Amino acid sequence: MSVTKKEVWQGLKFTLFSVSAGVIQVGSFALLEIFIKDYWIPYLISLVLSILWNFTLNRRYTFKSAANVPVAMAKVFGFYLVFTPLSTFLGDLAESHGANDFLILIVTMLANFVLEFLFCKFVVYRGQENTLEK
Repeated sequence: MSVTKKEVWQGLKFTLFSVSAGVIQVGSFALLEIFIKDYWIPYLISLVLSILWNFTLNRRYTFKSAANVPVAMAKVFGFYLVFTPLSTFLGDLAESHGANDFLILIVTMLANFVLEFLFCKFVVYRGQENTLEK
């Protein structure tokens, strides 16, 4: 299987936008951790902020999709209906066993990065990439 320049560029854009979403997630998580000591509350709030940012940028610039926004967002929401409870439960479990909150967050963010790219590429925007008019 040959990877084209277009696919490499798409992966790079997704990575860069995910990094920017990660900065938002880590920053908001760190700020919320000052005031809220339970892992799951800051995690959920920071996750939602990063999802909205990442979805918006990747739909427009990475996948260049004119897909129906509510439908695309519903598909992403479906992904997070599975990912969020699972990652929240596992993160809370890891914290209760002494794992560092930020280490848990980093591992979770890396898993999210890989899984979300695959889900967006092969489910959310399948057959609808490069349909956005400029």
